[in-house]
Amino acid sequence: MRLDAAWYDLRDIGNAVGALLEQIREWGAPDWVPYVTSSVIAIVGILLWTVLSVLAFIWIERRVVGLMQNRIGPNRVGPAGLLQPVADALKLLMKEAITTRNADKTLFWLAPIVVFIPTMVVFAVIPFGEKMVLADLNVGVLFLIAIGSINTIAVFMAGWSSNNKYALLGAMRTIAMLISYEIIQVLVLLGAVLFVGSMRLGDIVAWQDDYGVWLLFLQPLGVMGYVIAGAVEMNRSPMDIAEAESEIVAGYHTEYGGIKFGFFYQAEYLAGFAIAAVIVSLYMGGWTLWGLEEWVPGWLIFLAKMYGVFFIYIWSRGTLPRLRVDQLMAFAWKFLLPLALLNVLVVGGEVLLWQEQDLSSGEALPLFGAVNFGLAVALVIGWALALGHRRPEKVAHRAILTQELGAIFYGDIAPRP
Repeated sequence: MRLDAAWYDLRDIGNAVGALLEQIREWGAPDWVPYVTSSVIAIVGILLWTVLSVLAFIWIERRVVGLMQNRIGPNRVGPAGLLQPVADALKLLMKEAITTRNADKTLFWLAPIVVFIPTMVVFAVIPFGEKMVLADLNVGVLFLIAIGSINTIAVFMAGWSSNNKYALLGAMRTIAMLISYEIIQVLVLLGAVLFVGSMRLGDIVAWQDDYGVWLLFLQPLGVMGYVIAGAVEMNRSPMDIAEAESEIVAGYHTEYGGIKFGFFYQAEYLAGFAIAAVIVSLYMGGWTLWGLEEWVPGWLIFLAKMYGVFFIYIWSRGTLPRLRVDQLMAFAWKFLLPLALLNVLVVGGEVLLWQEQDLSSGEALPLFGAVNFGLAVALVIGWALALGHRRPEKVAHRAILTQELGAIFYGDIAPRP
């Protein structure tokens, strides 16, 4: 094999894998050997990447949130606290695996595995680069929806099998939230599929690259809906109702400890990466960046975008207070659902107009982008006002200061700005 062959081109790691598979075929191996070899390489690569990314972002998130909240963050184990995630992982591995006396042991032990596996399987259809996808399914978006819905069953298994009222209550609240926001996810993903005309994630990335525009600019309502629904799916603040410690201890995994709790913790982080990866693939051009991928490895562009999107969730966790469960459910059914339905209707009309009027992409896409952005702003503000967002009883006021407690105000209410 020559050293100037394409296998060394790190802009696409698939080149090296392809060269290896070609060499295996030249050795006269059966047809199933290259197929299995490529699958094993892809699975091991995804596993290594997810483990290293989770360990790194546990430290990054703690340090960043610490800075946001005027704290130091981890700084004891290793230089600048870099080994703190490793110490936490070792602690979880060494803890005794306790199962409550009256728990359904089979389901109790099975739930952490069932909640962990779907978060890994999702990455099988994510195109990290031009030829860097484990399973390039022509129904990739439908696959994402189907795999994501398994999480609901796993959560119920964990809550019910624990034989704990708090765990069961947390599980039922989580199931109600997941079902509500999965409807939002399906509708906003439908908007992207209508625009492109394909459910293959690689085709959606290629469409954005061919037309030189991200669906982010054509589907602002869809992006907003998916980002918010994604925070619910990954149980991220301010949507972490399942773990409202002040209300129901620790949610559906109250009785879990040690490595079993570690599976839940790892699954939530991987769900965050999966949601960010889907946003990048569907709305931000995937591994392409207007020609920069010819010089910079596409997988590096993809990871940079994905980590940037995940940082938004870190930012929200460090700055926004937790919502109440009634607020979260009302927000889904009364606010996001009507907007998502209108978004599908508008996208369908725009695609029909594009096809019937035979418009060029240079005419149609800027027009659709401007219309959808203006419509998104008008709908969000208008629907919020229609739901009574500016009513006096719903307008936030300044909190009463400590020195004002116990003060007497004659003829007036407590001071407000």
